[in-house]
Amino acid sequence: MTVPLSILDLAVVGTGESVRDSLEGSVALARAAERLGYRRVWYAEHHNMSSIASSATSVLIAHVAAHTDTIRLGSGGVMLPNHSPLVIAEQFGTLESLHPGRIDLGLGRAPGTDVAAMRALRRDARSSDRFPQDVLELQAYLSDGDRVEGVAATPGRGTKVPLYILGSSLFGAKLAALLGLPFGFASHFAPDSLTDAVALYRAEFQPSEQLDRPHVIAGVNVIAAETDAAAQRQFLETKRRRVALFVRDGRPLSDAEADRFIASPAGRQLARMTTYSAVGTPDVVREYLDRFTATADADELIVAHQSPTVEGRLRSVELLAEASDLGASVGS
Repeated sequence: MTVPLSILDLAVVGTGESVRDSLEGSVALARAAERLGYRRVWYAEHHNMSSIASSATSVLIAHVAAHTDTIRLGSGGVMLPNHSPLVIAEQFGTLESLHPGRIDLGLGRAPGTDVAAMRALRRDARSSDRFPQDVLELQAYLSDGDRVEGVAATPGRGTKVPLYILGSSLFGAKLAALLGLPFGFASHFAPDSLTDAVALYRAEFQPSEQLDRPHVIAGVNVIAAETDAAAQRQFLETKRRRVALFVRDGRPLSDAEADRFIASPAGRQLARMTTYSAVGTPDVVREYLDRFTATADADELIVAHQSPTVEGRLRSVELLAEASDLGASVGS
């Protein structure tokens, strides 16, 4: 690979697994990523989704950090409109104080959930409109000075936890460029505006104290397996599980029902979310990622290993690292 590889761990709760199983799998995945030479592992804030266990993102980061030694860990991302900037500064200031030089703070403005859970979060529907101001306030709490009159984040002040703007539209690209922050594009599930957003970000980027040149992180799905048939079987199962997330009628879907939905017009639209997916043997996956890097004009890839089982994800992590010579880069 010509760019660093990172991991977006969705903390999936697989069929027949408990939340504890999922979280133990996240620890195992981060330990493998550290050993194999991945740059960072991020966790996304999702709520009211029974198959994703990363809702308490900062707590999960703390747990994984305590079971690893060197790999960077962070949010991909914290949905800032769900929170007070002061509280997030305190949480990530605590993480940085405990694990110096290892913590990232990726920020998004989507709710990360549905309308019912938005109400349960006490979220104001207009809170996303304040996202740019909230980012600046959060950045101030993490800085050296007293930029917010009468309020200081403890822990947090002076930690300068690096911020990343995450998004799937031109809005996030423009904001990241204006603030001089790295930009992560969620092309692993929202592919449509990838090239336009990256071009806008690079054209309008303004250097900042944190970053002197643009840095693009692009999301991509990966399932690497020993055979193409095995990888394709895992990909089909992943798509079936995704259908079940979006088609909620109070009962689980059979494989046949899920396959019929996948073949329907609505299912094809859902499948478009996985446009950028590298599925197959390690060499096939590596070649796809090389092409995707060029398409995305990316400085770093963040990979969502999409196998439906912990064992499958761990094997995919290992196979991609071996194919990409990550171990060689660690030793150099």
